[in-house]
Amino acid sequence: MNAISVEPKVLTPPIPPVASLTEAERARILAKSALFAPPAQVDADGRRDLVGLSREELAAAIAEIGEKPFRAKQIWHWIYHQGTRDFAAMSSIAKPLQAKLANHFTIGRPQVTTEQTSTDGTRKWLLAMRDNQQVETVYIPDDDRGAVCISTQVGCTLSCRFCHTGTQKLVRNLSPGEIVGQFMAARDSYGEWPTPNDERRLVSNIVVMGMGEPLYNYENLAQALKIVMDGEGIALSRRRITLSTSGVVPMMDRAGAELGVNLAVSLHAVTNELRDEIVPLNRKYPIEELMAACHRYPGASNARRITFEYVMLDGINDSEAEARELVRLLQGLPAKVNLIPFNPWPGSPYATSKRAQIERFAGILNDAGYASPVRRPRGKDIMAACGQLKTESERLRKAGVTL
Repeated sequence: MNAISVEPKVLTPPIPPVASLTEAERARILAKSALFAPPAQVDADGRRDLVGLSREELAAAIAEIGEKPFRAKQIWHWIYHQGTRDFAAMSSIAKPLQAKLANHFTIGRPQVTTEQTSTDGTRKWLLAMRDNQQVETVYIPDDDRGAVCISTQVGCTLSCRFCHTGTQKLVRNLSPGEIVGQFMAARDSYGEWPTPNDERRLVSNIVVMGMGEPLYNYENLAQALKIVMDGEGIALSRRRITLSTSGVVPMMDRAGAELGVNLAVSLHAVTNELRDEIVPLNRKYPIEELMAACHRYPGASNARRITFEYVMLDGINDSEAEARELVRLLQGLPAKVNLIPFNPWPGSPYATSKRAQIERFAGILNDAGYASPVRRPRGKDIMAACGQLKTESERLRKAGVTL
C-alpha cells in the first residue's frame, strides 16, 4: 500500500479581531503570578537593594531617610549610567551622605557562581540570587556587538516538550532588580561602564528568551525593561530589546501597549493538534488567537518585523507541507522566521532535523518573501542550551562537586 501524505489541517485565515480577551483574564494571570512572587530584595542586615526600584520608588526610599528628591536622580545616574556598586565612589555626593546611604541601602547584583566562555565567543553565567536560587544568563556575540539573553523566572511552568528548562519546575518569579541585574552583570563582565554611546556598545541588545515565560512575570519584567530603557541610565532603545513569548495572548496586548519592544513568538508548529502536544500553552490560547494577537501588536512594520521561533524537530514539524502552512499563517504580517536546529539534551524524545530538510523548509519560506535564517548553534561546549548549566550544576552539587 502506498503511503499517504497528509497535509496539515487548514486553519481559518488569521484576521485581527477586536480583542475578545477580557481584563478579568489578565487579572487572573497576574493573580497567579503573585503566587510565585520573589522575596523581598533586602540584605541579611536589613539594607534595601536600590537596583530594580522605579524612579518613583527610589525617590520615595530616599525621602524616607530625610533626603531631597534630587538625590534620587544623582543615585540613578551612578547606578545605571556609571555602573557604580559602592556609594563611596559617588563623587558628586558628600561623604557624610555616602555613609548614610550605605547604612540604609545596598547596590546589588546577582552573584556569579559560574562563568564560562565558549570557543565561539558565547559567554554564559550561572547567577545566584539572595535566596541562593539560580538562573542562567548568556551573552551571544555578533561581530562587534552582541545580545544578552536574560531569564525571568527560576524554572518554568510551560513544560514545552522540546525545551530543557521545561523539565525544571517553576520555583518563583524574578524581581525587577534580579532581571535588570543580569544585564548589569554582563556589563560588569565586559567592563562596559559607564554606559557607552550606542555605536560603541559591545553589550548592545537584550533578548528576553532565557529561563521562564516572560509574560507570566509581566509586572516585574516591565519594570526592569523600563529601567533599561531610561535615557539617563542604561539607555537601551526599545528597538534593541526583543521579548519572547510562547503565546500568553492577553499579556501580549498589554506588553504592546506599555512597552512596545520587539516581539518574538515561540511558534514551533502550524497546527493546533501538534502545538497542543509540544507547546501545551496552545490548549489555552490556540494558534488562531495567537496569530490575531500578533496582528494587533503595535508598531509591526517592515522595519520592526515580528520574529517567529521555530525549532526544527526531525519528522515532527519539518515537512514541506508544514512550511507552506506556515507561509499561509504569516500572510499579512511583517515577519521573519528563525529556524532553530534542535539542541539535544539528555532524555529528550526528539532529534534534530536533517540539514537538507531544514534547507527545503527555509527555501519555501524564502520564496514566499519571509527571511528564514537558520540559527547557528552557539556555545555547545559550555552547555549553552537554556537550562543545561543550571541542571548540571545541581547534579554536581548533589554529588559534592563544584563546577
